[in-house]
This record gives sequence, C-alpha cells and structure tokens, in this order.
Amino acid sequence: MIDSRDYEEFSRFLRDCCGLVLGDSRQYLVSSRLSRLLEEFSFESVPELLRAMRQSPNPRLRTRVIDAMTTNETSWFRDGFPFEILRHVLLPELSARGGSIKVWSAACSSGQEAYSISMVVSEWEESRPPRKVPVSILGTDLSEQVLEDARRAVYDGLSIVRGLSEARRARFFEEVADGHRVIPEVQRRCRFQKLNLVDRYTALGKFDLVFCRNVLIYFSADTKRQVLDGIARQMNPGGYLFLGASETAGPYSDAFETVRTEYGSVLRVKS
Repeated sequence: MIDSRDYEEFSRFLRDCCGLVLGDSRQYLVSSRLSRLLEEFSFESVPELLRAMRQSPNPRLRTRVIDAMTTNETSWFRDGFPFEILRHVLLPELSARGGSIKVWSAACSSGQEAYSISMVVSEWEESRPPRKVPVSILGTDLSEQVLEDARRAVYDGLSIVRGLSEARRARFFEEVADGHRVIPEVQRRCRFQKLNLVDRYTALGKFDLVFCRNVLIYFSADTKRQVLDGIARQMNPGGYLFLGASETAGPYSDAFETVRTEYGSVLRVKS
C-alpha cells in the first residue's frame, strides 16, 4: 500500500506538472496505474518507485509515470452527437465562410477522436459538390506514448470496434499484419504533437473548432479556468468548442455561449 506521505507528494507532483487532481483516498488508482511500470524499471513495489522519483530525477521514469496516470481509454465517434453536429451544421457553416478549416483535438489520446473527425469530413465531402475545403486537424496530448500510437494509425482488438460501425471500418481502414490501419485519405488531414494543457499554447495558431472533451473533469476549478481561457484565445471569431457530456464552461469562463441545434448543443466563442 502507498502511505499517506507518498500519496500526498505524488498528488502534488501530478497537480503541478499537468493539472491532474487525484482527490482523497485514490491510492488504489495510483497503485494500479503504476504497478505496470515495476518490471520495466526493476522496482519491487509502487512505494519504492515513488521514493525513487523523489530522491533522484529520472526523466524517462517521470515521463512514463505521467503517461501511466494521464492515459485514458477512448473510442471512435465518442458520444455520437458532436459528430452529427459537425457534419450537418458546423462543416457547412465554416466552409461557407471561405478559406480553410482548422480543428484542434485536445487530449487526443491514441488518435481516435482526430481520425473520427477526419472521417466525418470525408463523408461530408462525398455528399456535397466536388469543391473541397481544406481541413487540417491537430491532435495534442501530454503522453508521447499515445501520440506514437496515433501517428502509427494501426488499431486492433477492442480498439478497432469500440464505437466504429462495420461500414466505416470497411470504408476507412485497410487490413495490415498487426491490425487495421487508417487509410491515407483520413491520415493526411491529421498531425499530432505533444502538449500540456496547463502550459501556454499560443504557438499552435488559431482554430475554427476545438474538441476538448472529458478532460476538464480531472482539473481543479482554477485549472479549468486557465484551460478554457487559453482555448478561447486560440479560437477564430465564431469558433466552436465541444466539451464532454458531463462538462460545462459556465462556472469557469464567460468566453462562450451555448448554441442549440437539432442534433445537440455546442459552445461558440463570443465575438
């Protein structure tokens, strides 16, 4: 078991480096996530691993620990309705403004959300006149490990079936020796880079659409404000933001207004 001192120190470490708030009595979560690293780094127990982090900085160990604590499962077309709004409302509106469309998938994990967005773009293009609008999608995450998986774009087992219809799997994937790979048409719109949401991200440029879903729930109130204000600064006038189904911007930022559509609601940055 992790003692209270180790747990409190580790909780402060996570909060300071990536904004993640563990809360009280989550020792079991820390133990289960970090136990996978014991053999890799030749530790006998999780407390020994935590003491090593405290006593002698090891950049590789630090990175792997952050990866283990911040990587969450994801799925294709998660929650469904944001992608319906994207296809039927936002892509037509944003394309009518002229120019290109820039999308940011924040905390993209292993790439399913970014590639889901790109698949919707392909489906939308097939249903409209042949003039194509350039769409670029940036996926960012704190974990370099999951970003490598996203760039590789090969999925197998449960990762290929969760949220993905047979029709879309046939249309947007090709079989390879170790699974199913996203086709080049979908991959070309996407790029991935490492980013910590508690840092500044002005260098990313401006976006017309941001997906930042199921991330804020792990942050403190102050960090939620910081992240939402930072996102608002990176959005073009009239840009749209999707949060998770259980997340809200209202108590933490006045930069957004709610837009209701027949497919569901989305936030729009105020002019």
